[in-house]
Amino acid sequence: MIVRKFMLWAATAPAAERAEGAGSLARAYLYSGLDANDRREAEIALTALLDDASPLVRKALAEAFASSPDAPRAIVAALANDQSEIAAPVLGRSPLLGDGDLIDAAAIGDAFAQAAIALRPQVSNALAAAIAEVGAREALIALTVNPGADIPEFSMRRMIERFGDDGELREALLGRGELPGSVRSDLVMAAGAALSRFVVGCNWLPRERADRAVREASEKAHVILAAETEQHKDWRGARALAAHLRNAGRLTPGLVLRSLLSGDVFLFEAAVVELSGLPQPKALALARDWRGAGFASLYRTAGLPERLLPVFRSALDARRTLAPQTGSANLSRAMIERVLTATEQGDPVETAALTALLRRFDAEAAREEAREAARVMFEEQLAPPVSIEAAPESEEGAPRLIDIDLDAIEAELAAA
Repeated sequence: MIVRKFMLWAATAPAAERAEGAGSLARAYLYSGLDANDRREAEIALTALLDDASPLVRKALAEAFASSPDAPRAIVAALANDQSEIAAPVLGRSPLLGDGDLIDAAAIGDAFAQAAIALRPQVSNALAAAIAEVGAREALIALTVNPGADIPEFSMRRMIERFGDDGELREALLGRGELPGSVRSDLVMAAGAALSRFVVGCNWLPRERADRAVREASEKAHVILAAETEQHKDWRGARALAAHLRNAGRLTPGLVLRSLLSGDVFLFEAAVVELSGLPQPKALALARDWRGAGFASLYRTAGLPERLLPVFRSALDARRTLAPQTGSANLSRAMIERVLTATEQGDPVETAALTALLRRFDAEAAREEAREAARVMFEEQLAPPVSIEAAPESEEGAPRLIDIDLDAIEAELAAA
């Protein structure tokens, strides 16, 4: 009887009052312990309100039913397919919607609806993959910042493929913490491409110079990734990174040589295993005997340039004898000098490009050393004034302190 009176009242009530009444009826349906007959009539009335012309009424229903597992499933399904501001509470919270319902809603919804789905407390692997494939930029950012989202690796890479030029998305992905090496590699390349387009578009650098600068910066970033795998003894991570770089066409001899000249061998060993196709134990045994004939055979099977064979041998030998710090991404000038010495023994015409590359490496290493030295000197300059304690005997025989003001002495020297 009460429900029937509500329906008569709702036929003439203003929209705002109908919305308030709809919310009250929905809460009564959920929590008031109605008998079976009143509950059935209430469900009929609530279903009829789905056709109300005012979105305020339907939104009140969505807010009331959004989090309840006892809401009428048919009403929740209808609300999930309403306009986005009405559907969002249900899409974002309803436990009655399964992955199939949510994937379908994401496929036909706008960015607002997709973001509501992406921000659900728990987003499954399959749902996250669907959003990554069809979602708008805003939905992908919402998915990325959601700690309850289980985003598979291939979906992260798909997100970068679709919106890698968006800095906000790249920052959100980096904020997820531990990322697979392949995802970090794709982020490096996406950031580099965006930077190159920016500086070329501003006419700050010609395209060729910008491309070289970005390529070298990207290689250095990949060496950092490889150095981290060596530092943590993560051979599986090194293999996965090498495989991804190979599939993406980024596993170049220059990148592998840079990694070696930084004192790290994991990327080189992972690269020859990937490129040669030999079983891992056999490939690693040959790679670690760089002076033998087997190493040359492995090197050629991996498809690395023949003219660089002496260079890689020299780099591996220098790494053994000079023992540079592993886990570092900074080039070693001592190793570069050793390799340059070996290069100079070849034909100057054939080795000209290689020599130029090594000289650029040497210049980069020199700048890194200068930056580090400047940082140390700056920190020393900021240190507090030094007090020198002396203990000459005073007239009473007690020691006394002599404080030396270094700043005052420097000022006097400068004036002189």
